[in-house]
Amino acid sequence: MTIKEYMAHNHKECDELLAQLENEVENENWDEVSKLNEEFKHETLKHFDIEESYLFPMFDEKSANGGCGPTKVMKMEHDQARSIFPKIEEAIKDKDSDRFFGLSESLMILIQQHNSKEEQMLYTMIQNIFNSDNDTIVEKLQSYEF
Repeated sequence: MTIKEYMAHNHKECDELLAQLENEVENENWDEVSKLNEEFKHETLKHFDIEESYLFPMFDEKSANGGCGPTKVMKMEHDQARSIFPKIEEAIKDKDSDRFFGLSESLMILIQQHNSKEEQMLYTMIQNIFNSDNDTIVEKLQSYEF
């Protein structure tokens, strides 16, 4: 598995959790909603942390862009997504499915556009730079603790 494949697969896992979460909200299964929301939030924030604490600094150093290139934009989009999580939690706490779906749709659009940029551009650039270290990096990604 390549770095790019691993990270794209991780995107899909987070997308599937969001889809399951939306299904449970639609069914008004609020106990399951809370558990799934925690799992979705944890996995999404872990993904962001892997990028911000490991992949992006390594890429910024090797590409000599000083953190002002594409990783800066990706971090800003991570912050936008992070700002939606507390609002989703509040909607779940209030069992307000209309508000939840408005927020989850905004989050889904933001994340899909973000993931597309990473998968089509940034991960390709990271893969090209670190191709000779692929196996070591993928092992690190697979064992990453959050």
